[in-house]
Amino acid sequence: MKTFIIFLMIGIVFNLTVVDKAGSSYLIYKGMASWYSEEDPGILETTANMEIFDDTELACAIWGLPFNTLLKVTNLKNNQYVTVRVNDRGPARRLVRQGRVIDLTKTAFQEIADLEQGLASVSVEIL
Repeated sequence: MKTFIIFLMIGIVFNLTVVDKAGSSYLIYKGMASWYSEEDPGILETTANMEIFDDTELACAIWGLPFNTLLKVTNLKNNQYVTVRVNDRGPARRLVRQGRVIDLTKTAFQEIADLEQGLASVSVEIL
């Protein structure tokens, strides 16, 4: 019961939906995606899993999923998507409260939206 309550609370915070499709379940997060780069102030040389940070990789920062999980991130306005690998934690807690669910590397964000937008409304599926 305690596990269910925790899962429910995470779902409310991250706008999480469990979908059953042809017998297989996957999770979908919906919210805002932002991007980060080596040039951003405060960016560390290493990611949370201790890899050298490289904003040219198709990678992301997200809370609550294991490192190396593959995700399909789809821009809800243009249906463009990118497959990324979890190698970092984020967005910052204060940004999560503002509806951000994932931070993409600069290169990954460019695959689905214009960098100048800064944010994109996305869905995130676990592959």
